[in-house]
Amino acid sequence: MASVSLKHIFKKYPGGVTAVSDFCLEIKDKEFVILVGPSGCGKSTTLRMIAGLEEISEGELFIGDRLVNDVAPKDRDIAMVFQNYALYPHMTVFENMAFGLKLRKTPKEEIKRRVEEAARILDIAHLLDRRPKALSGGQRQRVALGRAIVREPKVFLLDEPLSNLDAKLRAQMRTELTKLHKRLETTFIYVTHDQVEAMTMASRIVVMKDGLIQQVDTPQNLYDKPVNIFVAGFIGTPQMNFINSTLVKKGEDYFVKYGEVELKLPAEKAAVAELANYVGKEVIMGVRPECIHDEPMYLSSLSEWVIDADVEITELMGAEIHLYLTSQEQNIVSRVSSRSKAKSGDTIKVAIDMSRIHIFDKDTEKCIVF
Repeated sequence: MASVSLKHIFKKYPGGVTAVSDFCLEIKDKEFVILVGPSGCGKSTTLRMIAGLEEISEGELFIGDRLVNDVAPKDRDIAMVFQNYALYPHMTVFENMAFGLKLRKTPKEEIKRRVEEAARILDIAHLLDRRPKALSGGQRQRVALGRAIVREPKVFLLDEPLSNLDAKLRAQMRTELTKLHKRLETTFIYVTHDQVEAMTMASRIVVMKDGLIQQVDTPQNLYDKPVNIFVAGFIGTPQMNFINSTLVKKGEDYFVKYGEVELKLPAEKAAVAELANYVGKEVIMGVRPECIHDEPMYLSSLSEWVIDADVEITELMGAEIHLYLTSQEQNIVSRVSSRSKAKSGDTIKVAIDMSRIHIFDKDTEKCIVF
């Protein structure tokens, strides 16, 4: 097994286009790291540089202790699983999984042993004689994974491997991939634009934007302590609400003010020394939809942070309801219990849990208060 080290990696294309800038990341042996970000942020390009499918313009890439910048893909001891599965249509499942081993002149008995073991792990042993056209999308994905597993590589690279599956199968495969990582005890580097995949599977997440790393952290820390507005908005569904506000100080207390609403910051938030620099200035208050409540118990316990809001739209999601609200001309989304009685056109009271809000610098978009 192997660690992967990316040191000041750049990818520049002709014409002055820089796809990846100064990418620095240390991936530990057996870690499950996910690169996440919107389309065009450079995550797949980074993965392809690790695989050797894209040339590195600047920087150093180590797999284990070995510098691999100029090492051919086949000699890097990695296996890649592609978004489109890349299976050979004229070969059976067994032949597809065995193909890479045959090229390496692996003995037939060893090929048979590895393919059957991988098929057993992935629950596709009964499909070994079929061809890809006779398989469902999920089964093809398992074959593509099996082809990677039989190689017994030091590092698995997965480029949006679940994006072609339906929602139910994607959720099932997330669980399967997590189990597979634990069973194989191999380094996984995974690319996706789906933050749910990232949050549910990764030991660490790398959030990218415009070829730059925004933040590297555990899923929980990314959720609780985003370093800027981009990360805060990218992680979480529905996304965080961003409310244009002004920071006000009265005596020793700080308030966030928007329109006619003033919300007092709790002591632990007000204790941040840097807040003194923002008094009287515009800031952005970030509050997640699940921190805005309409149930009586919250209206009572969070009574000093209750506001009036007009209900524009309600979306029943089964176990919960998303309320699309306006308050003082600010649009706010709230995620509440399915027991909520709120209807479009109502004016209701909601409580904002100010102990869980974030405050961002309006100009730099950096987080001042977590």
